[in-house]
Amino acid sequence: MTRQDPAAALATGTHDLPVSPALEAFMGTAWAPAPLPDVDARPVASWAAKRRARLSARYPGERLVIPSGTLKVRSNTVDYRFRPHTAYAYLTGDHEPDGVLVLEPAGDEHEAVLHLRPRSRRDTGEFYRDSRHGEFWTGRRPTLDESRALLGIECVHLDTLPARLTGPAVPTRLLAGVDARVDALAAPTDPGRNAELVAHLAEMRLVKDPWEVEQLQLAVDHTVTGFADVVRALPQALGHPRGERWIEGVFDTRARIEGNGTGYDTVAAAGAHACVLHWIRNDGPLDPTQLLLLDAGVETNSLYTADITRTLPLSGRFDPVQREAYQLVLDAQQAGIDALRPGARFRDFHQAAMRVIAEGLYEWGVLRVRPEDALRPDSGLHRRYTLCGTGHMLGMDVHDCAKARAETYLDGVLEPGHVLTVEPGLYFQPDDETLPAELRGMGIRIEDDLLITHDGARLMSHALPRTPDAIEEWMGASAG
Repeated sequence: MTRQDPAAALATGTHDLPVSPALEAFMGTAWAPAPLPDVDARPVASWAAKRRARLSARYPGERLVIPSGTLKVRSNTVDYRFRPHTAYAYLTGDHEPDGVLVLEPAGDEHEAVLHLRPRSRRDTGEFYRDSRHGEFWTGRRPTLDESRALLGIECVHLDTLPARLTGPAVPTRLLAGVDARVDALAAPTDPGRNAELVAHLAEMRLVKDPWEVEQLQLAVDHTVTGFADVVRALPQALGHPRGERWIEGVFDTRARIEGNGTGYDTVAAAGAHACVLHWIRNDGPLDPTQLLLLDAGVETNSLYTADITRTLPLSGRFDPVQREAYQLVLDAQQAGIDALRPGARFRDFHQAAMRVIAEGLYEWGVLRVRPEDALRPDSGLHRRYTLCGTGHMLGMDVHDCAKARAETYLDGVLEPGHVLTVEPGLYFQPDDETLPAELRGMGIRIEDDLLITHDGARLMSHALPRTPDAIEEWMGASAG
């Protein structure tokens, strides 16, 4: 007699009823063919092929393994909405979970093979019994042939991956830590060589190709529309005890309508909440005497995101103190933008913006040391009021290319095709006794997305007003 595990006996597992033999037989019959209606190659396919060719040229004779990632359970019954690892999506255009791109060495080049979970077959029970992967539960996946046509790459069944990775020994670099199953199959690999692959995959994305620039401009354009939605919704939001949440919902609706969703959690911070750099609770009311800091971005279906911030007077007009503080941040942003050009060092625009901030704070009497002294690396006292950096690279990740080596990013120089944000801010904490009372509890950030061109920089988010007068005019027209 087999003793049953008491814990297993108490575990519910699933609330669904068992499948009878009769139902199983019935479910396996009378299904009509249902091919995808459109299997033309996706626009990204040709660009992804060029990216794989560049990657191949760097690592001749080595196997490269880049997984998509796996699903993660939410609330004990469903999975979080899946987003593939950025490097995988960049190199394939595929967004499905569990996929694995393998660049297999073939002479001086590589054969690119994508290992995928194909569409659920109708001669097994997966399509209706598997609540994680079955078509009736989570929707249709392409067949391998359909994926091959859509992505322009050889696609094989995921089940063939173990044989490939455990066959004859080949020097291998792995994007580790993304899929534990792939990590185990590809072991042992050299952590140092893997880390170099991670850095190079990030560095490949520093300069955007023309298709990426188009996608980023699309993300910016949709984000501009979302900000306009928010301004129109302010009268209703002002009357709600969770007005910040109302603002978040309005913008996030636009993001889901136009794209994949938001590129990051929306910051809808009113009053002193704007002094919290990553405020995403968004559970406070809106006070018409205060400012609203809205930091939000639409992510396109191709996974490129905008990242824009505007600080708006909830009454529709800045009071004198708000206007003066806003103008200082705007002047700092313009100084940062003016510093953008090919050949400039990445850190130059931050230093230009901080010089303006430090000088303004000193003129106000807030900063008690001379600006040049505050700006010294061994000082930085101005940062009490403007803690973070002034911008970052932008792309498929909102803080794009973060795994790139410092010499190619933070200590590097700007090139045509770089896309970045310029976002100085002032954050006057409500309990900061170094500040006059009228400044306490005020947070201001202005953030725009810019493309480095051959002769300077293009303001991709120019359609959103930036100056105090233009913002007041825009808000008034929207309210009217």
